[in-house]
Formats: sequence, C-alpha cells, structure tokens
Amino acid sequence: MSPEVSDIMRAFEEARDQGLAAVKEATDGHSLEAARIRILGRKAPLSKARAGLGSVPREHVKTLGMLANEVQTEIEQAFAKKARAFGRAERTKRWERERVDVTLPGDVPPAGALHPLTKTIWEIVDIFIGLGYQLAEGPEVELSTLNFDALNQPFEHPSRSTRETYYVAGRDDVVLRPHTSPVQIRAMEAQEPPIYVLAPGRCYRRDELDPTHLNQFAQIEGLAVDDGITMADLKGTLEVFARELFGRDLDVRLRPHFFPFTEPSAELDVECFVCRGSGCRVCKQEGWIEVLGCGMVDPAVLEWVGYDSERYTGFAFGMGVERVAALAHGVPDIRYFYENDLRFLSYFQGAE
Repeated sequence: MSPEVSDIMRAFEEARDQGLAAVKEATDGHSLEAARIRILGRKAPLSKARAGLGSVPREHVKTLGMLANEVQTEIEQAFAKKARAFGRAERTKRWERERVDVTLPGDVPPAGALHPLTKTIWEIVDIFIGLGYQLAEGPEVELSTLNFDALNQPFEHPSRSTRETYYVAGRDDVVLRPHTSPVQIRAMEAQEPPIYVLAPGRCYRRDELDPTHLNQFAQIEGLAVDDGITMADLKGTLEVFARELFGRDLDVRLRPHFFPFTEPSAELDVECFVCRGSGCRVCKQEGWIEVLGCGMVDPAVLEWVGYDSERYTGFAFGMGVERVAALAHGVPDIRYFYENDLRFLSYFQGAE
C-alpha cells in the first residue's frame, strides 16, 4: 500500500476519533451544536482528508471513499444520538419545571360585569316598564326645531347659543341633542294619546368638565299624556321610582322650579339615604338630595304636536344617569365612571 493511501486512511481514523471525542465532551445542546460545526464543517479534519482523495491511485479511490462515508455516517449518528439524549433531558427538566398539580384548586378567572351606568339605566328602565311605560329612541344628531322650538324654548334662551350647544358644522338647524326631550316630541307626533314613554340616550352639551358636569352624558326622560293626568299622578309616579331605586322607606318632595316646556315645574328631592335627613357630606348638610327635574307638560308643547290641550294633559321628567348612579353609590366625581379604572369598577361588581 502506498504511503499516500496510508496517510489518508490514518487521517480518516483521526477524524473519526476527534468527532466521537467531541460528541462525548459536549455537555449541552449548545456545545454539541458547536462541536458538530467544528467536526463536520468545511475546514474540519474529515473534509481535509476527503480533499486528499484526488492524489491517490484510482484503484484505491473507491475503498477510501467508502471509508470516508462510513466515518461521516458514524460521526453524524453519534451527534444525532447525543442530541436526542439532550432533548429528552431538557423535556424532563421542563416538564418538572412546568408541572401542574391537577389536585390543586384552579385559579378563578376574573369575571366581567355590567358597567355601573349600564346597570343604573337598566334598573331605572325596569322600574318604569313595570309602571306600563314603553321605551322610545331617537337620533343623537337632531333638528334644532325639535330641540328648542317644539319644547317652547324662546329664541333668546341661553341653551340655543353655540356656547351651550354643539351645532353641526355649516348648519344652524342641526345639533347634537343636549337632552332626550326631542324623543318625546317624535313619540307624540307618531301617535295619539294615551302615551307613556321612557327615553334613555346619550346627550351632549358644551359644559366644562368637573365633578358634576360632563360634555357628553347619559340621560333618561319620561313622558305621560292622557285624559285627566294631574300633578298628583306625577308625584305618585316619581315616589314609586325614587323608593324603588333608593329605598322603600325614604321620603320624597317636590320643590317649585322652572322649565320652558313644563308648567308648573318642579324638582324632585329624595330624603338623604345616608343620614336619613339629619345632614351629612353627601346631602351637603341639607338632609335632601336633588334627583331630577319634572313638571306638567306645557299646553304649547301639546299643541305643537297637534294634541288637544283642552282635553289632554301630561307630565314629563328627566334625570342624568351619572348623577343618579353617583348618588346611589356615594361617588364624589362623575368623571370616575368614564376613566375605565378597574379598581373603581370592581367595587360595583362586588356590590351586585
């Protein structure tokens, strides 16, 4: 055998020994991959030994080629076997690390709940549906005629000003409704008495944001028109509402007030449900809490929609949902309802 053939065979055996030794010395997957690149790469001993096949006699090329393939196969199999061993070991460690004791009680995922304003609206709606009212809806972008003229508001009334109401750009006859009263007008235009409707919805006003005012808010208004409706019917209806919402044993009272679309007009006060009339921070030491505005529908409003004001009478009332919710739960700032603070909202979830 020629010296060249002996040298190449020796080089293949040395490459085998180096490869198997590198596999044995690897301690983890990273070091094993580094050894594989070093042993089987282009500049590795096995690759250099292969390069010498071009200088040996032709009759020895086949034998040496088979030896080269045998060495490479053995080394690759050794690397693969060690890689599988490292993989099994890593999985075992991971399973132990991530092992779950199925006998332990599971974590209860946090459950969602109604937003306090939604809950308040539903509670109010349920009360009036129980009294025979029907829900009515209308557009939030409304004609100024239905917002002001139909509601007996004089032309010089401050609420018509652009400082008080949002007007649609380029239009002086279309507004973002500042109250849900236009829904009452639309309801009366659509049907003859008797009519008992409740109109919840979103409203918009140019108010400065503070603990008691928002520039967009939720409002609920009610309207009843029928033969022989009196102020006593209004008070009785609102007594039922207030006691159902705030407490069955609370006193209520009506105080004279003024609204352009009702005559006479009043505001409904409820006995403070915290101090029971003795005076506290919630009622500002007065013993009473203002809840809503109300009154008998002005005959001019009835005549606007074509009702016979000599035959029919009615009453209307309106309340801000945020104010009612704040009063019911002792919230000092109605802006809290819109800040999406889960700490604040979770209080109402626990209170249900």
